[in-house]
Amino acid sequence: METTIGVLLFVPTMVVTVLLFAAVIRRLLGVRVGPVRTLLAAVLAIVLATPILDAVAPADPRSVSGGDVVLLGFFAIVVSALLAMAALVILEVLVPTGSVPGPLELWRGTRRRIARSRRYAAIVRIALRHGLGRFLRGRPAPGPSSAAARRRLGRSLRDALDEGGVTFVKLGQLLSARRDLLPAEIADELTALQDRATPVPWADVAAVLAADLGRPVDEAFASFDHEPLAAASVAQVHAARLPDGTSVVVKVRRPGIAAVVERDVDILLRLAGTLEERTTWGRPLGLRALASGFAEALREELDFTVERDNLQAMAAALAASPDRGVRVPAAYAGLSSERVLVMERVAGTPLGSAATVLDGLGDERRAEIAGGLVDTMLDQVLVHGIFHVDLHPGNVLVAADGHLGVLDLGSVGRLDAATRAGIGQLLGALGRGDSVAASDALLQIVDRPDEVHERDLQRAIGAMIVRYAAPGGTASAAAVAALLRTFTSYGLGVPPAVAAVFRAFATLEGTLGLLRPGFDLVAHARASGSRRIAEALAPGRLRGSIEDELVDLLPVLRRLPRRIDRIGDALEHGRLRVNVRLFADDQDRRLVTGLVHQALLTVIGAAAGVIAVVLLGAGGGPRVSATVDLFPLLGYGLLIVAVVLVLRVLVVVFRRE
Repeated sequence: METTIGVLLFVPTMVVTVLLFAAVIRRLLGVRVGPVRTLLAAVLAIVLATPILDAVAPADPRSVSGGDVVLLGFFAIVVSALLAMAALVILEVLVPTGSVPGPLELWRGTRRRIARSRRYAAIVRIALRHGLGRFLRGRPAPGPSSAAARRRLGRSLRDALDEGGVTFVKLGQLLSARRDLLPAEIADELTALQDRATPVPWADVAAVLAADLGRPVDEAFASFDHEPLAAASVAQVHAARLPDGTSVVVKVRRPGIAAVVERDVDILLRLAGTLEERTTWGRPLGLRALASGFAEALREELDFTVERDNLQAMAAALAASPDRGVRVPAAYAGLSSERVLVMERVAGTPLGSAATVLDGLGDERRAEIAGGLVDTMLDQVLVHGIFHVDLHPGNVLVAADGHLGVLDLGSVGRLDAATRAGIGQLLGALGRGDSVAASDALLQIVDRPDEVHERDLQRAIGAMIVRYAAPGGTASAAAVAALLRTFTSYGLGVPPAVAAVFRAFATLEGTLGLLRPGFDLVAHARASGSRRIAEALAPGRLRGSIEDELVDLLPVLRRLPRRIDRIGDALEHGRLRVNVRLFADDQDRRLVTGLVHQALLTVIGAAAGVIAVVLLGAGGGPRVSATVDLFPLLGYGLLIVAVVLVLRVLVVVFRRE
């Protein structure tokens, strides 16, 4: 019984003692140290306290007074705490805080690494199962020579991407529009990913609809087609009819797709971070920022309330522009949610399978339709600041009369006024062949480093203009690739919104190739830019622009005379002063304050150490008790202070923030 009571008393006492030591050690070091390290240091201090006390205690305990016992015990505790602090500093030098995760984070990280490893293994199995294993060894076999073999390869690639999930389906959608990179047979097979992905069973779709609508499907709709019109990577679309007879399409998010996206996004972000740290080209491109932008866009695409708002914003933008035969479906906000989107049904055939419809329109009409789509995109980028970032053939419907319907606005690009103006100046300079103005506009829309060789940049852009933008030049998606290489070589970072513009026009080129083969995107954009400049310089528009500028400038002009008068008066009477605020930035102030504090701690610690050595070498001095002298007591006390201050400086020096 007494043993049990002793254990029950000993355990709480030890826990309290360890926590007290941990609090004191963390406080003395003056920096935040992890709780596991602090508790280990506290345990070390308790373990060392008894041997230290035995070492300093006299051989005959009966000769020690009560005051001496207190002093010796305090000395043992302080020395053991100092040794524990020194161990913490050494641990910070060898294994800095943050380099090793904590137990809980380590457990979660291990689970995530296991999940990523399983995902990697699943991707490899998918590739092997569809006969694509030779492309994973770094030395792919020569491409198939016959059209039938290329079509079989395209079918295998399509099936593998479809089975791989959202990220890989998105990759296939992008590749289907890049006919400059892939043979036509493979691109045709990848086009099926736009609207013929594997459907979700109706029972799962009905469960999502009932949960988000708050009522059975039969009560919300007069009729609902169980077979999907199209099945994409994120959602599938069904035809339905409202109780009032209106034909609509219902877009339903795939169940469980959010977790899959988060897993693939985690892999993508980690890969981007590794490439940015370990490659010479990754850092200038800002791969972390680009991957974060893509991940954010993909997450937005999963939230159908974002697409609902995008549809409304895009419809307003199209209504404010000249009618160019392009429209977006209207959304029914009352029936829409995060996982369900109900939209107006737009008549038309997906562009990827609309060859018959396009053949019936004639070559001239097809060129007009392609030009209207380009002008619509330019209006979105340069005027409204909201644009479709992924106009691949599966997102464009062609009606029998040639009107276009634009779908899938889950992810759109947004540009502020300054960026829109910079892009407009860049396009105008490219159209004029002015490399100086083009480089100036380019530096306005990208993240420039501290030093840029602007003269070399102007020459590089001038060479690009001659090759791609000059009349008779061979313009293609290669121009976008060349521009991105220019960004990389000069250390220019591309903001995600600007990168989305380049991606949108690169994707649009493949779509225009289906609308009207041989359509010259750059020539049409140059002609459109000339028209826009002429319209902006028309008397009516020019007068309005001047009036707007004067309205903005008028408050400045009204205040200017008074300010000039004050400056002249101060100059005349010798009261003119210029105030410069040093260290106005918080980071600068914190940096200087930290350096001053470390310098003071170093000086005070060194002074205390020197005085401690002098006192310890000066002899005993007056007696405090029968066995303790004053000078050694003060010397050891100052030595303890010196060690604490030096340890505080060292832990800051060696710690990796």
